Parts: sequence; C-alpha cells; structure tokens
Amino acid sequence: MAGSECCINTMAHRNITIFGEVQGVFFRSSAKEKAEELGVTGFARNDPDGSVYMEAEGGEKALEEFLAWCGKGPAGAKVEKIESFPGGEKRFTGFSA
Repeated sequence: MAGSECCINTMAHRNITIFGEVQGVFFRSSAKEKAEELGVTGFARNDPDGSVYMEAEGGEKALEEFLAWCGKGPAGAKVEKIESFPGGEKRFTGFSA
C-alpha cells in the first residue's frame, strides 16, 4: 500500500523569482489575494534587483495555477521571466506580502 500514499494530500514548496516590471504595480498584494483564493501559503517580498521573490506552498494543482498567474501578474506588471525551484516544506500558516 505504500505506493498509494504518494498522491494523498501532497504538499509542495516552490521558491519563485519574477523578473520584469514587477515592483510598484501591486504585484505582491495581488499575489497574496491569488494565493489566498487558491489556498496557497507563503510570502512575497521585493528584492533590491527589482525582482519579486516568493516562497509558496500548497497542493500541486494550486501551485501550478499560482505559477501560471505569476507568469502574467496583475494589470500593469510586465513579467519578463519567472524562475521556480522546489524547496523544503516550511509549513507556512498564511500568505504575507
């Protein structure tokens, strides 16, 4: 039965960096709203190089939807590139921006 355990409540963690015109366009606050809508937890912060860095946790499907949203961002954002790498689970309790 060990094989059937793999897909029950599978949580994933992603380290995400979004590049482009993503600061000063409400990217972080919009990401928080989208994350809460999808049940994704984590945080978003502006980095000095002009990118937005996020760590996000949730089910695989929710994270896929969140990453797809991050590739577009809110109105006014111009996403040029997104990098996403798996990371260790941190068990965030909400999403902060």
